[in-house]
Amino acid sequence: QVQLVESGGGLVQAGGSLTLSCEASGRAFSRYSMGWFRQAPGNERELVAAINWSGSRIYYADSVKGRFTISRDNAKNTVYLQMNSLKPEDTAVYYCAQSQNPYSSSVSAEAVDWGQGTQVTVSS
Repeated sequence: QVQLVESGGGLVQAGGSLTLSCEASGRAFSRYSMGWFRQAPGNERELVAAINWSGSRIYYADSVKGRFTISRDNAKNTVYLQMNSLKPEDTAVYYCAQSQNPYSSSVSAEAVDWGQGTQVTVSS
């Protein structure tokens, strides 16, 4: 059974930083691409960042490029999202996601397992 447990959310002032962590279990972590999605009230869930199984391919949404960094530690079965220069528009519930397909090159919302989500609130 796949489990994804997020941590690190909270309240921060604009311009501040947070690091989200997601520890995965239930699959051979190193074989699966990982992603971070977010959903703000009234908005659809969007892909923020993704990293493929080997760490050789990384994707960022335009809205977070240059501010967010995704990384993974396969020895710890953990994926991270370092968020710097946070803006009020980054406020959302952030979800960790793991591809359901081993060795996939991308992360699709239609084929992932989800964490429970962690709230990130950025005050102005």
